[in-house]
Amino acid sequence: MMSSPTPGKRQHVVDTAYTLFKRDGFHATGIDRIIAEAGIAKMTMYRHFPSKDELIVEVLEHRARRFERQLDRLAQEAATPEQKIGKIFDWHERWFRSDDFHGCLFAHALAEFGDPGHPVFKAVARQKNAFKLHMQSILEKVMAPKQAESAAAALLMLIEGATLMAQMGQPAIDDARKAAAAIIASAHTPQ
Repeated sequence: MMSSPTPGKRQHVVDTAYTLFKRDGFHATGIDRIIAEAGIAKMTMYRHFPSKDELIVEVLEHRARRFERQLDRLAQEAATPEQKIGKIFDWHERWFRSDDFHGCLFAHALAEFGDPGHPVFKAVARQKNAFKLHMQSILEKVMAPKQAESAAAALLMLIEGATLMAQMGQPAIDDARKAAAAIIASAHTPQ
């Protein structure tokens, strides 16, 4: 009977690849480098991840799950939808100032894998859409579903833009936060 791959080793590979991908990029990081950094055998790597694309998708999905847990914790810290959205912007501001900030891993993946049919592109789209839906569900507590959908899309664009500006060394989170507050306030107003 063949033993199943060890979950601890699999996660170690994901964590190692995550560190390398966020620092050096997806295409620039080869499988041999991941194997060397993780200190595993090539056979172990391919038992867990038969292709590099599968590893990249798993890294992105792991990061997406971690972000979703962070969003859930933030939502528990705030009472009103406006405060919950504010907490999301606060989280991004802290991230932008951290030593761990290298820009958005998902945006980097999208830049390197632009084919909408590619599994990496699909993983990025799932994360961005889930984030938008998360904000939309918060906003639906204070506005109609269509307004919440539009406002959430605009908030996502503000956060993505602020992330890019932070990566360029040009902080824009305060302006994004002000624009977000204006979008939410205008959505409360009957049109």
